[in-house]
Amino acid sequence: MKGISVKPGPRLSERTGIGLGGRALAEVHLEDVQACEKLPALLSSLGGTPVMFGAGSNIIAADEDLPLTLVSLRPSRKEPLFGKTGEKILVRAEASMPLPALLRAAAARGLGGLEGLAGIPGSVGGAVAMNAGSFGTETGSLLHSLTLFSPSFGMLETEADKAVFSYRNGSFAGLPFGGAYGGGQNRDWLLVLAATFALVERGREEVREKMRACYARKKSSQPLAAKSAGCVFKNPSPDQPAGYLLEQAGMKGKGAGGMRFSTLHANFLTNEGNGSYAAARDLMEEAVAAVEKTYGLLLEKEVRVWA
Repeated sequence: MKGISVKPGPRLSERTGIGLGGRALAEVHLEDVQACEKLPALLSSLGGTPVMFGAGSNIIAADEDLPLTLVSLRPSRKEPLFGKTGEKILVRAEASMPLPALLRAAAARGLGGLEGLAGIPGSVGGAVAMNAGSFGTETGSLLHSLTLFSPSFGMLETEADKAVFSYRNGSFAGLPFGGAYGGGQNRDWLLVLAATFALVERGREEVREKMRACYARKKSSQPLAAKSAGCVFKNPSPDQPAGYLLEQAGMKGKGAGGMRFSTLHANFLTNEGNGSYAAARDLMEEAVAAVEKTYGLLLEKEVRVWA
């Protein structure tokens, strides 16, 4: 099928940042966005629940085979496109572009706004879907427009203010970006094809220095080199970070079955090399119970759990 290829289902343990997960049914590679219209019928024929798959940096998946069909975008451009509107510089990036690559391209041109995202892994599409953020910067607030596809409305270019962004979540027309898997059989889904950011002109060294500072701050307090899915739980509020609550509840460094809450940051669950989904699940449940017992607060997962 022109513009689309289908591969045998990958083992998610080899494709996720935390290194967990069984085999999916299949993976559909979208090689030409103009072929999007063929996706609904193809996915229906393949079966399983369609899930949009980027870099896999925020996914914790069960170890058994899962009834999922992954949809991945193949990049057609290695560099973003640049334009201008008023005082803002527009930077259009394909959803498959690694977020760090977008930051490097912006810094090379002295474009500011994205600096707070330094040190966040994953793809541009994943950053939009999760409304990724750090140090007071959120992806959704920087967007000018989006290119989307869904079976319900086809392909369209929409202004970013038509989308709804909240803490670590984004949606459009009632559908979550990325078609978050919840174990159900809802056949409607939403795919981010590209995102255009509105940035401001600054000095190159100023932008680079701020990115370096943000990255250094992350590196000193988060296990960036470990096998993890990033922050496991959302912060209940700005003055109640989940990492602090977990540490005070005794979860920092707590481990079992090859999984461990980091000794550097208690909100990072790491795979020490031979971890399992069952161990990760049990530790997450223990963490939720510990914080609820200590503070009366119910933590909400930030990671996507596929089980």
